[in-house]
Amino acid sequence: MKRTARFIFPLLLALLIAPLPAAHAQQQSKWSNEDASRIAREVQKQLLRLTNYSVFDSLHFGLRGGVVTLGGYASRPTLKDDAARVVKKIEGVTEVDNQIEVLPNSPNDDRIRMAVYTNIYRQPALRKYTSNFPNAALTPSIPRAAGGITWDPPLGYHAIHIIVKNGNVILTGVVNNESDSIIAQMQANSTPGVFGVENQLIVASQPKKEK
Repeated sequence: MKRTARFIFPLLLALLIAPLPAAHAQQQSKWSNEDASRIAREVQKQLLRLTNYSVFDSLHFGLRGGVVTLGGYASRPTLKDDAARVVKKIEGVTEVDNQIEVLPNSPNDDRIRMAVYTNIYRQPALRKYTSNFPNAALTPSIPRAAGGITWDPPLGYHAIHIIVKNGNVILTGVVNNESDSIIAQMQANSTPGVFGVENQLIVASQPKKEK
C-alpha cells in the first residue's frame, strides 16, 4: 500500500489523540507548528462529529505538506464522501487525499457485524465500552429490516470498533487493559462465519516493563 502521510492519527478516544509533534511537523509540513496542531485537532473534531461515523467504521488521518490524507474503513459510501467534505472546509487545508476504503456491500458481512457486535458488547467485561445498552441497540427498525445493521448501526459511544470485510474482522479502538483486548478478540473469533480476527486494539494503560 502506498504511504503518503507520515503522521497518522487514529480516531479512537478524543482525549488520547495527541497533536502533531512540533519538531517533526516543521520538517514535513509547510504549516507552522501551531497551524499543524490546530488543523490536526480540527480534523479530529470534524470527523468525530460525522453522524454516519459508526461502530462499524474506523478512520485515521495524516498531515503532510498542506495535504490531509484520510484513511481507514467505511461501511457506507456516504461516510467516505462526508469525511472529505468536512475536512476540505478546514482553514489551511489545501488538499484532501481520500484513501478511505469503502467496505463491500455484503449481506454476509452485515450478518457478521451484528453477531460480532452482540458477542462483544453483551459480554459483561466489555459492556463498559459502550454508552448504548446492547439489547436496546439491536431492536428491529425499518432501515435495519430493509438493509441490515450496516445501514442502521447502533447509536451511542463505542470504544471498540468492528470492521468486517469478506468475513474477516478487524478490531480497532481503545481498551483499559490487555485482558479486555484478549476477551474482545475471543468474542469476535467465536462468532460463526468469521474467517479471522486482526486485533488492532490499543491498551490505554500498558504497565511499564521493569529493567
